[in-house]
Amino acid sequence: MLLLWRKISRSPCILSIYKTLFQFLGLFPPKKLIIFESFHGKQFSDNPRAIYEYMVEQNFDYEMYWSIDKRYVEQFRHEKNIKCLKRFSLKWLIKMARAQYWIVNSRLPLWVPKPKKTIYVQTWHGTPLKKLGLDIKAVHMPGTTTEKYKQNFTLEATKWDYLVSPNSYSTTIFTRAFNYFNKILETGYPRNDFLINCNPKETFRIKERVGVPLEKKIILYAPTWRDDQFYNKGKYKFDLQLDLEKLRKELGDSYFLILRLHYLVAENLDLSGREDFVKDLSNHEDIRELYVIADMLVTDYSSVFFDYANLKRPMLFYVYDIEEYRDKLRGFYFDFERQAPGPLVKCTNDLINEIKLLEKNGYSLSETTKEFNERFCSLEDGHASERVVNEILQ
Repeated sequence: MLLLWRKISRSPCILSIYKTLFQFLGLFPPKKLIIFESFHGKQFSDNPRAIYEYMVEQNFDYEMYWSIDKRYVEQFRHEKNIKCLKRFSLKWLIKMARAQYWIVNSRLPLWVPKPKKTIYVQTWHGTPLKKLGLDIKAVHMPGTTTEKYKQNFTLEATKWDYLVSPNSYSTTIFTRAFNYFNKILETGYPRNDFLINCNPKETFRIKERVGVPLEKKIILYAPTWRDDQFYNKGKYKFDLQLDLEKLRKELGDSYFLILRLHYLVAENLDLSGREDFVKDLSNHEDIRELYVIADMLVTDYSSVFFDYANLKRPMLFYVYDIEEYRDKLRGFYFDFERQAPGPLVKCTNDLINEIKLLEKNGYSLSETTKEFNERFCSLEDGHASERVVNEILQ
């Protein structure tokens, strides 16, 4: 019955009725209402969360709801005490169509019509290293073609009234890659306010809550997804190329490893027998908490390193497939091998050696890293949320 209902609810006829109703409700004057959504309703996180928390803290007189994937509604309701809307439900449709603001960090489905008087704030979700939108030469994702992907991307961007940018570098790329011509708010990223403002007591409480050893240094491994490795649309494979047993043997006495896979990755990692060294926190609601408890970051081509750089802690880049990723899958916007704010390694042994070198020699910002921080992090002062809210509410 459930499968039958899903098939019926996703039929072109039902979708047409749904869209028509959305358009009709959108003709009425908007209510003093804001809808937030992060990563297609899967998380209470990222830039929308930072903006939401700032507005709650400042007691702004708006009714505020979160658009939530129905698989995550109970978690949101019980843990966060926030008002939830099941994504694509009738109540969601009514609220979305009458909202004064949408504050979202990923693309909405193309069929969702934006009412003329609704203000759509697109915060996006990262400073780009890998090519985006129109800049991608060939799309390898399932369920689309290169031409269709680019067309859909630019059509969605025409609905945005504001686009948040973390720096001038991103502003230039967003304008071209999204074919975007409305207002850009170059404010820094709201989500990084937490990194600037978090204090040691709060960091300690996070460590206790997530259950990591207090006496060990924490390594956060946060890789991105690969466009051509997938199960189906929206669900990507990830082959963990790290030798966990070797890492545990060489580093386990002093270090503890946290794994944080991308939200599009569908893997459930089996870490049985290694619980004393590694923990999978891929489902932890917001990576910002993992940043502040991590003594170092290991990543690859993910935009996480642009954010983590604000903490001025060591970063290592585990890029075992860099030639394929750079030359076939996406391509980079700058010379990553030369300008990365940390060493690049291709195997577990080299990663271990770099960590031991840090242990032996200590860590200080190199000239490359200082230049990187100046270029990408100069706007991050803990007040980006305030700047965004002041701009959109004026």
